[in-house]
Amino acid sequence: MSERKVPGIDEYDGAAGGWGALAAVARAVKGQMAVGRETAALRRVNQPTGFDCPGCAWPDPQHTSSFEFCENGAKAVSWEATGKRATPDFFARHTLAELWEWSDHALEDEGRLTHPMAYDADADRYMPIGWDEAFARIGAALRALPHPDMAEFYTSGRTSNEAAFLYQLMVREYGTNNFPDCSNMCHEATSVGLPASIGVGKGTVTLDDFALCDALFSFGHNPGTNHPRMLSTLREVSKRGVPIVAVNPLRERGLERFTSPQHPGEMLTNTATPIAQTYYQVKIGGDLALLKGMMKWLLEADAADLAAGGAGVLDHAFIAEHTEGLDALRDDLARTSWDDVVAQSGLSRDDIAAAGRLYARAERVILCYGMGMTQHRRGTQNVQQMANLLLLRGNIGKPGAGIAPIRGHSNVQGDRTVGITEKPTQALVDAIRQRYGFAFPLTHGHDAVDAVRAIRDGRSRALVCMGGNLAVAMPDPDTTIPAMRNLDLAVHIATKLNRSHLIPARQAFLLPCLGRTERDVQASGLQSVTVEDSMSMVHASQGGLPPASEHLLSEPAIVAGIAKATLPQTKVDWDGLVGDYDRIRDDIEAVFPIFRDFNRRVREPGGFRLYIGASERDWGAAGKARFLVAPGLGEDPASEGDALLTLTTVRSHDQYNTTIYGFDDRYRGVSGRRDVVFLNRDDMVARGLQSGDRIEVESRVGDAVRRLSGFIAVEYDLPRGSAAMYYPEGNRLVPLDSHDPHSGTPAYKSIPVVVSKLDDPAVHAS
Repeated sequence: MSERKVPGIDEYDGAAGGWGALAAVARAVKGQMAVGRETAALRRVNQPTGFDCPGCAWPDPQHTSSFEFCENGAKAVSWEATGKRATPDFFARHTLAELWEWSDHALEDEGRLTHPMAYDADADRYMPIGWDEAFARIGAALRALPHPDMAEFYTSGRTSNEAAFLYQLMVREYGTNNFPDCSNMCHEATSVGLPASIGVGKGTVTLDDFALCDALFSFGHNPGTNHPRMLSTLREVSKRGVPIVAVNPLRERGLERFTSPQHPGEMLTNTATPIAQTYYQVKIGGDLALLKGMMKWLLEADAADLAAGGAGVLDHAFIAEHTEGLDALRDDLARTSWDDVVAQSGLSRDDIAAAGRLYARAERVILCYGMGMTQHRRGTQNVQQMANLLLLRGNIGKPGAGIAPIRGHSNVQGDRTVGITEKPTQALVDAIRQRYGFAFPLTHGHDAVDAVRAIRDGRSRALVCMGGNLAVAMPDPDTTIPAMRNLDLAVHIATKLNRSHLIPARQAFLLPCLGRTERDVQASGLQSVTVEDSMSMVHASQGGLPPASEHLLSEPAIVAGIAKATLPQTKVDWDGLVGDYDRIRDDIEAVFPIFRDFNRRVREPGGFRLYIGASERDWGAAGKARFLVAPGLGEDPASEGDALLTLTTVRSHDQYNTTIYGFDDRYRGVSGRRDVVFLNRDDMVARGLQSGDRIEVESRVGDAVRRLSGFIAVEYDLPRGSAAMYYPEGNRLVPLDSHDPHSGTPAYKSIPVVVSKLDDPAVHAS
């Protein structure tokens, strides 16, 4: 295959971090044209009296650091603290039809929303509206629905505990449990899979455990782009000589080597710390096969050691005291052939044995994983097999060991803890009745996929979104977007404009809220909110910047305004709660006793950790942890001789979820474009492709034909039979019904596709 220079595609030879990260921070701040405002904000990120970074959910190692933020955190802060404004004059100049032609980057780059706005269908524009009128019209529309279950209430992970608690309280008093949530699209497989395994749907480790582990396995995530502060922790683990094993289809620079901007020695000498000692490039969808292969090796090694008079490889004492179900797992693994494990995983038997051997030698193992494990049709089973692997050697519930799901948004886990769930428990029904004097149904509501189905079918007529960009985040936009255009009511509580706001219902409202960087002053004075990170630490967040507009309200105030207008006979003292967020926290504690002594403990530096039973080997109501069987070997990655490839969607380095900061993906050597499909070299040769060729990608899921044309092929280091393209562009290839049946998580990362060259082979720049 001849070499061809493709515009915007080049090799990146550097480490993650380093001067490139600092330069990107400088560009982000400069690009938003509010240097004084943004640098003031950056000085308060993750500080004891400052605000929690609106980026990822990685915990803070300390609350006294002068530089406790990363490149993508700085981008998130500058994006929110920008000096740019999307005022009523901006909306007067542009119809929604015109704005629909803008890129997602351009929409958000217009700046902060400044006034509440209502859609005028005749003009096809958003027009300014007063808060009281907006609340009154929204309340009237919600009351006019024939049944509360005809409304959907979406929550983004950036929502604080206080706002999320009030939101779920309002919705439950309204009478529904329809809570589509961003968790449904990322770690729902964790929330569903882990409780059945270990009794709790959260990770079991703390940041301190990383200083004690003697092996670390990293499955299906890319810390260099999605949670860069984790690199500092991985660097310290590597510096201790602890083996780090990366399992990921793509070679990601952040898992290979890292130059820490916080360490002058590395910066001045341009040196880097190696991260992963071993890197296994598993086929897309082959993780379950690898996990079962490692466990099969462990059981065989255990039997051999016991037969030779040894103590065995497994932790038999732990298994006997704390677990059940091993016999069924043992039988399943005995029936699993090594040939199938090798074919499905894409790894050799020797590689799998080496991974098992390294795991068996370590006494304290942490297993981290991300959406590369959850966003599959068998994501829940992936999660449970990772738990199985840890349980075999007692690596849950002891210092330096455990399972660590790496969450995305900074409070996506906290929202769930304070009640954002479509599956309420009897305990929640009883606690709300006791605290507020009203009951709500125990029936399950809609998750994200169910919500879109209900909107598509006309069973839901209203959508209220607490942040987020739901239409873009969801799969199958050819179904999702037309369905949302038929709604009677759409309400978006947001800081900036995005594409979901351009899908007008018969009535549509944009309600601008305070950002996390800004001062929130209520009747009792300056307020703090709280967030929960991915390791169950809860701490306070208090913005210090003046609001971007005098017309902004806080999220709790907006929820209260909608609630009072919708529920004229409400039993909740909304004004009292919004006037003093301590009262909200008192109510959270009353409804969720896990927040014992909430207001006192959250005022301690660093906050406090919620009780996680599995961390203490308390397995909940089941009494024991459970080994769970996953029949078969998971997804079926395309074989080398098959025309099908298995495609995964990935985030670029210049984005966070659906927010596109720019068009560069530095660590993958992409600049100025997003129209790329990463392909294995041999797969390209087999299809007569060269880098830069224009291609068509057609998904082979279900009956409907889904195609994306005009993208370019780019050679990349990933396994034969695997391919990758950016999210959300690749969402068009994922049918709404292609999801994990246990968790409802869309299968963004295992899409069977056919790739073919278009007639025009010319190299195109975006």
